[in-house]
Amino acid sequence: MERSTYGHRRGTVSLRLADENGNPLCNKEITVRMRRHKTLFGCAGFESVQLVNGSLTGKEKEFTEHRVEKMRELFNFVTLPFYWGRFEPERGKPDTDRLLKTAAWWRERGVAVKGHTLCWHTVCAPWLLSMTDEEILSAQLARITRDVSAYAGLIDMWDVINEVVIMPVFDKYDNGITRICKREGRIGLVKKVFAAAREANPKAVLLINDFHMGEAYDILIEGLLEAGVPIGAIGLQSHMHQGRWSAEKTEEILSRFSRFGLPLHFTEINLVSGNTMPKHIVDLNDYKAPEWPSTPEGEERQAEEAAAFYTQLFACPLVEAVTYWSFTDGGWLNAPAGLMTKDAREKPVYTALHDLIKGEWWTPEQTVLSGDDGMIEVSGFKGDYTAECNGNIIHFALD
Repeated sequence: MERSTYGHRRGTVSLRLADENGNPLCNKEITVRMRRHKTLFGCAGFESVQLVNGSLTGKEKEFTEHRVEKMRELFNFVTLPFYWGRFEPERGKPDTDRLLKTAAWWRERGVAVKGHTLCWHTVCAPWLLSMTDEEILSAQLARITRDVSAYAGLIDMWDVINEVVIMPVFDKYDNGITRICKREGRIGLVKKVFAAAREANPKAVLLINDFHMGEAYDILIEGLLEAGVPIGAIGLQSHMHQGRWSAEKTEEILSRFSRFGLPLHFTEINLVSGNTMPKHIVDLNDYKAPEWPSTPEGEERQAEEAAAFYTQLFACPLVEAVTYWSFTDGGWLNAPAGLMTKDAREKPVYTALHDLIKGEWWTPEQTVLSGDDGMIEVSGFKGDYTAECNGNIIHFALD
């Protein structure tokens, strides 16, 4: 697409520059640099938890350090794991400190952080099963209050509840969250967990997130909004292990969910660089491949498909966040869906996304001359910028 397609991603700002005494900086050369996109481009940063907390050694540490550095080079947004069954496998002993340290590490480096997820029927705390429905609901709401409060200021964005469409009818195994979703109903449960999260952090962006792109998700969102649930953004998963969505399917999904006027977050993007999963698989979790190698042909296809998909999303005004899910091969389903291999080799898809995010969609460094009144005008992609004159730097946003 031509850059003019992205008018909604661009802006102009006028600044008056002055010295410490308030005198305008007249006829000075000002160097302007873009520092960060307003659009959130991110990935799942699960492997950073062990790295930041010193749990890795040898080659594993070396490879992880390199991969995490490459994350930072490309992305301004990261998702950290809060699956209840792993975060608090034993009641009363949550993994709070390690995740606090990791979130702080990313924020210190200018990267926004989202927590995933507070309420989900999968990877659920096993100790809930011995409780009554009332006790499960109470524990779930208390968990949200505790964790959203603990991370406020570091994590101000949450996938509050995950995959609600299937939640009350999930029958793969018993779990506490399906039990209370059956009792409360989808809208009833979502309303309560969102209320708990909003009270714990009034400034947080709260998401509902789902892989179900059919009408059931539309209807659920419509009902939630009618019930007054404060949805801050709609999370749309796109695990494309069976092949990239067609441009027509993507456009239909963008159009259908744009009708709510809420920000759209593509929360979980995966494209494989090996053989695609057979089409007859309904639940992707049912696919068990002993080996799933990346191939040269698959890597070229993955790069082309990722660039096309990201370009289509960037052209939609309501898309505010785009998260690639598997930064490294061998993640979910052991798929070759990463931007890098396990031994930290960059795949063509990494370069393709870098060429867009830090290339075509990045405002080049520019030198502008201030006027007699110290005014300059800056145009470019929306985001954070600096202006420098004789070693003095100011920060400003173009929005």
